[in-house]
Amino acid sequence: MNTANNLVRAVRGPIILITIGTLFALDHFTPYSFMQTWPVLLIVIGLLTLAGRAARSGPTPGGAQ
Repeated sequence: MNTANNLVRAVRGPIILITIGTLFALDHFTPYSFMQTWPVLLIVIGLLTLAGRAARSGPTPGGAQ
């Protein structure tokens, strides 16, 4: 496992918790309800999954693309 993959795995949980907290804050302090903003969670989880896959694959041998 490389360092980038470890970083993505380490920040996945905190980023999801921060996102949930932000969405609940939006629910309480803006006209947007959680029912309107929950798809942001799917986007964040998807981006973290993509980042994890990119970090896992890493550069190709010999620098070829």
